[in-house]
Amino acid sequence: GAMRQLPYFCRGEVVKGFGRGSKELGIPTANFSDQVVESFPSDIPTGIYYGWACVGNGDVHKMVLSIGWNPFYKNIKKSVETHIIHTFKEDFYGEILSIVITGYIRPEKNFDSLDALISAIQEDIEEAKRQLDLPEHLKLKEDNFFHLPEGKIVNNC
Repeated sequence: GAMRQLPYFCRGEVVKGFGRGSKELGIPTANFSDQVVESFPSDIPTGIYYGWACVGNGDVHKMVLSIGWNPFYKNIKKSVETHIIHTFKEDFYGEILSIVITGYIRPEKNFDSLDALISAIQEDIEEAKRQLDLPEHLKLKEDNFFHLPEGKIVNNC
């Protein structure tokens, strides 16, 4: 099932998404380029996941990740969007985002309203925070994957 591929390590450049995460939802997300999204195993189930994320050579933070078609917005293209549970002062388009997906929260579903979607995301965030404090997930925060050799930043999912 969803867990067989996990933990899943991925790194890639952050590109401009639909621009609605921050504006409509108050929940900014970082989008990977299509190239990175296409490199994901096609049998990873869509849905909401949690794990660790690091921008450039910055600190490692908890994150929630959505893989899917975003039924609420009727997307035609699969997207992988990472919400890092941390407040950043500015956008990080063009930076390299490194993530480790450690667990699965729930399948993707449609929502009747923006409010319902927002409250589901808030619950996902709380669940991610709880799970990531467990020792088996916490240890991945220290993974060498996050320690990039200086100047050696490559795109490799």
